[in-house]
Amino acid sequence: MGKLAIWAVLLSVCVACSSGCFQCLVDVDDSLRLCWGHVLSKYGVRNMDSCFRTIDRIFNYEQKVIQAGRVGGGYDRQLRNIMHAEIMPLVEEFDEKLNADSVYEERLQAAAQRFISEASKLPRATGCVPPCGFQVSGAVYDCVTCLYDSCEYPLDCPMVDLTVGESNGTEMRCDVRFPLPTDMEVVWRFAPEARTQQVEQFGVVTVGEDRLYSIPSARAHHQGTYQCEIFSQQRSIVRTYHHLKVIPQVLVAQAELQGVFDTALLPGGQIPPPPAGPPCDLAPTPPSPNLPLLPSPALVAACLTALLLLLFLSLGFMVWWMTMTRDEAPRIVQLFI
Repeated sequence: MGKLAIWAVLLSVCVACSSGCFQCLVDVDDSLRLCWGHVLSKYGVRNMDSCFRTIDRIFNYEQKVIQAGRVGGGYDRQLRNIMHAEIMPLVEEFDEKLNADSVYEERLQAAAQRFISEASKLPRATGCVPPCGFQVSGAVYDCVTCLYDSCEYPLDCPMVDLTVGESNGTEMRCDVRFPLPTDMEVVWRFAPEARTQQVEQFGVVTVGEDRLYSIPSARAHHQGTYQCEIFSQQRSIVRTYHHLKVIPQVLVAQAELQGVFDTALLPGGQIPPPPAGPPCDLAPTPPSPNLPLLPSPALVAACLTALLLLLFLSLGFMVWWMTMTRDEAPRIVQLFI
């Protein structure tokens, strides 16, 4: 028992200095049994600490081993089985037997190469989808830390801006591009008027499973920022933000009327297509010879004034004619009698 305690202390000191695939996947007792008979050929003495340094160099600091160990979610157990298949035969063979450091070097190098070959065949992670969210499917096993590394993206997604006319309907969807768990819970919150991502400014609106939030008829009090937060097993996965701007009905009507008026001034009531060319070309484009030039605002005003004057003169003549005809009709009748 005393020897095992001393070995445990030695190994714990080594592990504290470094960690890697070997320490993550091989138990402490098995490591002690493996290194018990490590002999330094140069001095002819047994040295366990030198064995641990050899393991670090071959397994824990070797990038090919680390990369082979970066498997997808749920495959760390199979990774451990592959490591055990390579190391445990050596443990049984070397247990309480003296072996030269050159033997350890040769056998451990061969075990590392076989581990790289077999571990590289395990499924990798599906990859992280930017720019936001805690993505379990994209996490990879890190045998340096013995943990799964997340995608390291922030929970908060970039703001999405929406504009809707008053009395019109609108919808917001809490969509992300990475897979979501089936046991998710969706919480919609609202911050009136503000365009913000400060969590403390939001109040809860709905809680459930619906990732679609609808407003049938938008009003001024609907303007603000809507936050959708998705949970799984009480852990936040992602937060999306939608800033809604509601345009008053008066402004909507004015914009529509202005559009109709602008269209009516063009030939045939049709807006000509924009000229072809790069969008950033700021050079003035000469008018097409097949497209008539638009009249100036002054000419349009003069034509409208002339039309109105002609209309008033026509109305006045008609009134005068009707009045004269009514007064002269009896006289004309008497002349014929």
